[in-house]
Amino acid sequence: QLQLVESGGGLVQPGGSLRLSCAASGFSLDYYAIGWFRQAPGKEREGLSCISSSGGFTNDADSVKGRFSISRDNAKNTVYLQMNSLKPEDTAIYYCAAYRNGLCGGGWSLIRVYDYWGQGTQVTVSS
Repeated sequence: QLQLVESGGGLVQPGGSLRLSCAASGFSLDYYAIGWFRQAPGKEREGLSCISSSGGFTNDADSVKGRFSISRDNAKNTVYLQMNSLKPEDTAIYYCAAYRNGLCGGGWSLIRVYDYWGQGTQVTVSS
């Protein structure tokens, strides 16, 4: 069974940090670009960051540039999202998704591009 599983979410104070993980089971992420998305209540799912299959190219949404950083460890079949300087408006469910042979070029934030999705992890930023 092909699965993506997110972890690392939780409650954090404004200004704090979290690192989310996206682990794959049942398949290798070596040939997949990975995107991180989030969805807040009443809002559309938003693309945050993407990393190419090799890890050599990333792309970030303007809303998280300079605060969030995506990385991958193919040996562990895992992709990470380091989130710093968190704000209350970052509160959402965070999802990872994979698309084969992806380069994270134009269109990387389109939901329809992705083949597999995780079930999400809740991030709450509140004092």
